[in-house]
Amino acid sequence: MRARHALFFALVLPAATGCEKTTKDRLEGRWLGESVDNAPAAQAAQIAGWAKGTAIEFAGSKATITIPAESPRTGSYQITRDDGQSLLLAFSRAEGGKDEAAFRFVGEDQLRWSLPEGPELVLVRAKN
Repeated sequence: MRARHALFFALVLPAATGCEKTTKDRLEGRWLGESVDNAPAAQAAQIAGWAKGTAIEFAGSKATITIPAESPRTGSYQITRDDGQSLLLAFSRAEGGKDEAAFRFVGEDQLRWSLPEGPELVLVRAKN
């Protein structure tokens, strides 16, 4: 009986504790723009269209950002602040320098990108 308990803990305990996803694991994949919250009323329709054409794909330490009317941009990124749900990412520009952006997880399938002056771009995880 003792051997069975020991075997159970030896097999199950590491598997249970190893299931915790890192922030990079949670970001991994393609995120598609769905909507914008807190947009100025006068710009709401224009911003909504922009949101639907926006996408971010995280793959390892690289991110590709697609914004309407611009060519997709790929570069490396680093997580500079992570409190579990809210994060600050630093994106490296090809010509040098970095751009920082604040994001917030809402569950596992929604990511909110805080834009300047208050609006939040709502991104949803792409279904494969």
